[in-house]
Amino acid sequence: MCGICGFAGKMNISPDKLREMNDTMYHRGPDDSGVEIYEMSGGCQVGFAQRRLAILDLSALGHQPMSSPDGRISVVFNGEIYNYREIREKLTEYSFKSNCDTEVIIAAYLKWGIDCVQRFNGMFAIALFDRKSGEVYLVRDRIGKKPLYYLKNEDGIVFASELKPIMKYPGFSKNIRRGVLSRYLYQQYINAPDTIFENVYKLEPGSVLRFREGKIATWKYWDITQVYKRQLAAPVTDYEEAKEGLKELLKQSVSARMISDVPIGAFLSGGYDSSLVSAIAQEYSEMPLKTFSIGFHEERYNEAKYAKAVAEYLGTDHTELYIDEKDMFDLVDSIPKYYDEPFADSSQIATMLVSSLARKYVTVALSGDGGDEFFCGYNVYENVRQAQKLDRLGAMAHTCCGLPGFKQLKLEERLPFKVRVIAGNREKESKTQFGAGNYIVMAERMVDHTGAETDTDKRLPVHYLTETRYGVKDWQIRRMLLDMDTYLPGDILCKVDRASMKYSLEARCPILDTAVMEYSYRIPHEFKYKNGDKKHILKDIAYDYIPKELLERPKVGFGVPLDKWLRGPLKEQLTDYSGYDYLKRQGIFDAAYVSDMISSYIKTGDAGPATGANYSKLAWSFFVFQQWYRYYCEKRFEA
Repeated sequence: MCGICGFAGKMNISPDKLREMNDTMYHRGPDDSGVEIYEMSGGCQVGFAQRRLAILDLSALGHQPMSSPDGRISVVFNGEIYNYREIREKLTEYSFKSNCDTEVIIAAYLKWGIDCVQRFNGMFAIALFDRKSGEVYLVRDRIGKKPLYYLKNEDGIVFASELKPIMKYPGFSKNIRRGVLSRYLYQQYINAPDTIFENVYKLEPGSVLRFREGKIATWKYWDITQVYKRQLAAPVTDYEEAKEGLKELLKQSVSARMISDVPIGAFLSGGYDSSLVSAIAQEYSEMPLKTFSIGFHEERYNEAKYAKAVAEYLGTDHTELYIDEKDMFDLVDSIPKYYDEPFADSSQIATMLVSSLARKYVTVALSGDGGDEFFCGYNVYENVRQAQKLDRLGAMAHTCCGLPGFKQLKLEERLPFKVRVIAGNREKESKTQFGAGNYIVMAERMVDHTGAETDTDKRLPVHYLTETRYGVKDWQIRRMLLDMDTYLPGDILCKVDRASMKYSLEARCPILDTAVMEYSYRIPHEFKYKNGDKKHILKDIAYDYIPKELLERPKVGFGVPLDKWLRGPLKEQLTDYSGYDYLKRQGIFDAAYVSDMISSYIKTGDAGPATGANYSKLAWSFFVFQQWYRYYCEKRFEA
């Protein structure tokens, strides 16, 4: 696990400047660093830099940038290639000097070219320079576990694991891309390929970027839609066969992620996914597996007792940390520093706390991420199923409300909230993303687009208008695929990456193994969602390891008290951020509308009319943006 950055083109970046850019990511790799600049044809240069968190081959032989013996290939790499040993066995003609996966990347490229990425199973962001072809490649793993940003301009490209190094690039203009803001305010994150800045992009999951002779080309080597359709053609129709096949792949995935030259543990919430991962890991651990959980003093929210019961049954070496509201609140100021793009999923705070706890004992932690998206675990999937059943009635209600007589009576406004939502859900490309219409309007109204929209700053709708490309009639499956494309990499994996790397902790996700993800597409949906039981097949496997009574319970969870904070200890900051005069000077938001909206929210909070809008959520997205803006664009961003 590391942080990488660099450039390719006619940029005039000195080694010292590249080192400064690299050191903004010290937290991602405190064990070692490297900076090198290479000559490229056409008066161009390539610069590679890396901050290293040593996991495999702790010796100096794992130092990056790393080059092939003949100097043809140079690489910087962030992540882990879990099947690197199997790949290495097929590369007998290469003389290896180290026992790390970085060198396997070089050898694999020399044998198979850039198509070698098809053979890699892991989480990775790779930058590779081929002097012979004059090409620089950027590669991101299939599901987007590891981040990779890039700036492109007339001089070339600048890339990095985070935005901080790019912001340190000489002459970088912090032009806010207002076209993404309404979607950010609504979704609470910014999904690839977009970022908060103009001319800066995230390389999409499963993608390759090639820079050659000043030109950029990108393509997908792994696409969810294509892989889903291909795997669906070979379904595993026998339940027991599907269960045993999935179980075996999970065991192989966990086993591969136990390879480490540093201490390893697991996050354990007591839920199905983390409990299953911990149970399998315990089987492969020579000593009791170290597990970690967060507890809350409020009994109605506390799930730590369930995690402890699972840990005791499995025999893990369990550590728990009980926290209170103050512990969470104290981390609010650190959000912009480590999430160096506006990111408002408040569960990031609890993730930072459990990562901080784990890092005191281990350098690697396993997590259960991916189980909900690939095996139908979220409550929204139940709502989506019900919405599809009512869609025809919703269409009829929508038509009636549009008739002249009913329109004059404002019939739609008199309908119950849920009926209004179903009736208004008429966009075929976003059928599974229904929600409160006024909440959407508010998110769109908040941003001032006057004179701001350009070709590089096109206004994005708050929803993702891409659903029909999956070619799936079942809304539940369609929403799962959409979440794999958007919410999983853009929110969940971003959250875990930044929270864990804040403390130089590597988080590994066995359920997101390539073989597991692809096999999940072969499993019939009725095995995942059976008679209203979400994640049925995954739960069934978990029961092979842990008694059902230890796992089967309503999920409680603990939400950050946003309304209480924003209208309490954060009230002064929120008021400052939303002042009319300040917003006019800032020139990003509709000053009059936002100032009035936030002022009204502070007075009434979430206790207003039953409109379905969660105003504290929208106010929190705004607060986090302004907090980020102050830190990076107005005053105190320093390496």
